[in-house]
Amino acid sequence: MLMMPRRLLLACLLLLWPAAANATEITGVPKIRQADLVQIGNIRIRLGGIDAPSTDQLCLNTKGERWTCGIAARDELIKHFGGRSWTCQTRAIDRRGRTVARCQSAGEDVQKWLVSSGWALAYARLSRDYEPDQRAAREAKVGMWQGAFIAPWDWRVRNKKTAVLGATKPPENARAILLASASGPVAPSPDCTIKGNVNRSGECIYHQPTSRWYAKIKMNIAKGTRWFCSVEEAEAAGCRETRR
Repeated sequence: MLMMPRRLLLACLLLLWPAAANATEITGVPKIRQADLVQIGNIRIRLGGIDAPSTDQLCLNTKGERWTCGIAARDELIKHFGGRSWTCQTRAIDRRGRTVARCQSAGEDVQKWLVSSGWALAYARLSRDYEPDQRAAREAKVGMWQGAFIAPWDWRVRNKKTAVLGATKPPENARAILLASASGPVAPSPDCTIKGNVNRSGECIYHQPTSRWYAKIKMNIAKGTRWFCSVEEAEAAGCRETRR
């Protein structure tokens, strides 16, 4: 039996990869946890090619006032696509066990809508498909682009050097205002009071206000803490409830 040269075999596999990646379809009405995180049945789906603000993210409006843009992004997605059936083409499985996919509903590209509406950014590290939509959103000053904000991927690891984005020049104190919540004990919204932290084993644990250890959890982003708006959101992010 003739053996195929290794380089030729690898080339064939690469040619077949897109078809294999697109082979699995997930269809159904999703539960929308965050603007880029949904669940269909028992499958958690991370919308690929984009990055949207988590529900604990804050932005600034045109007056320089803080607002809960992460919650707004999720709610706008629910208004536009909630209750409708989605079809998602799987691409990969991420390190948290979530399915990364491209989704559409009634022929409309969900990710494209999010980016063009200003509720998500094109994640250029993995895909440049939505960059034209992002430029259009910035020019139109819609969604997060109406004022100042931090890119979602930077928000999760923000520090004093984190860049502030916006359709126009951000106010001089924008960074100070946006970073004020980074290590502060105050929840970003009265609806987002569940605390999440990482234990010594690397597990994400969430604590509701009635939890025994709730008051002892100090919110410090450098230690991996974050706010959640619901139990479903915390569990969708891969966290479990404290056992004590």
